[in-house]
Amino acid sequence: MKRSDLLAQITLGEDSTRQFKADVKNADSLASEMAAFANSNGGTIFIGVADDGSAPGLSGQDVARINQLISNAASHLVRSPLAVQTENVALENGRIVIVLTVPKGIDKLDKLRFRDFLRDVYKQEYPSSPDELTRLLQNMNLATDDGRLNLAGVLLFAEQPEWIVPQFVVKAIRYPGNKIHTTDYLDTEDFSGPLPKLFEGTLAFVMRNLHKVQAGRGVNAPGLPEIPEAVFEELLVNALVHRDYLVSAPIRLFVFDNRIEIISPGHLPNNLTVEKIRAGNSNIRNPILVSYVAKGLLPYHGLGSGIKRALEKWPTIDFTDNHDGCLFTATVHRKPVEELNLADKGADKGTPRTYKSIFIRASGAIAGFYSVKSGCFL
Repeated sequence: MKRSDLLAQITLGEDSTRQFKADVKNADSLASEMAAFANSNGGTIFIGVADDGSAPGLSGQDVARINQLISNAASHLVRSPLAVQTENVALENGRIVIVLTVPKGIDKLDKLRFRDFLRDVYKQEYPSSPDELTRLLQNMNLATDDGRLNLAGVLLFAEQPEWIVPQFVVKAIRYPGNKIHTTDYLDTEDFSGPLPKLFEGTLAFVMRNLHKVQAGRGVNAPGLPEIPEAVFEELLVNALVHRDYLVSAPIRLFVFDNRIEIISPGHLPNNLTVEKIRAGNSNIRNPILVSYVAKGLLPYHGLGSGIKRALEKWPTIDFTDNHDGCLFTATVHRKPVEELNLADKGADKGTPRTYKSIFIRASGAIAGFYSVKSGCFL
């Protein structure tokens, strides 16, 4: 870059593709900015240029230090490594401005995850060149015409979707009692990553916060969850696949003593009603996403069948379609502890015997329950 070209760029000021930095000392901060550029349309960072557009430049010692920092940030602190370019441009006073160019890239793709998907579903090898990869993603309706991952591509195969669109997360909280508290909670976790990772983490959160019951099993057998796991598989898949991704809000999951709420951004689309979805009707909001989820990325069992299957396994589920608030809520009602089936069959006579149980909580999760009769943890 010529000095005149550099000064012309500086005169234009900062925007979404151009940033100024008088100096750089933090590799993590620089890595975040490079990743942000790579996840959009690329950009240029002018190091040695102040925010006000003045150009104090850098010493030769600074240039050596910063170039080493850039190399470390691009190769080790950004996943996947970025192929950035640097150019040193001399100023009239002999000092230097580093022009750091960050390319727009498809490299935000999770290569291992996409490779395994191609191999397992299509029996196809991972493309050998970036151009072939881009064409393949476009042919699969996972990338746009300019080579960027589209919504389905980001949700399923980006390394960190939440870096691209922050609302692609699930926020889960276990509250004491039956109301939302501003400060008190028993368990909490935020889940991020590609859709399969979101699903697995959120499902595990729900299951660890359910009571475990013996339900007629032997005292040495592991307890069963108070509500079948399949109920939450269906409801979570429904929330992740059919939410409105144009609404800038996360999916929220609240666990209370008497219920579990899964709150999805976006009301039911078009002419769908709660009565219709309970009957098995559906309307696809994210068709490309659904087509790939159906290939085995999530436990998806067919259009319109998820809600019916959840209700068959646990009928006490309410659905609320809030058009004003642009929310859809599935509320799974829990049974009181004293009504849970804790009966075990007598080994000899086949007569039921009921165990009086005291539930033990640890960090909001059920660590087990103590049988007063048998004197052991189940």
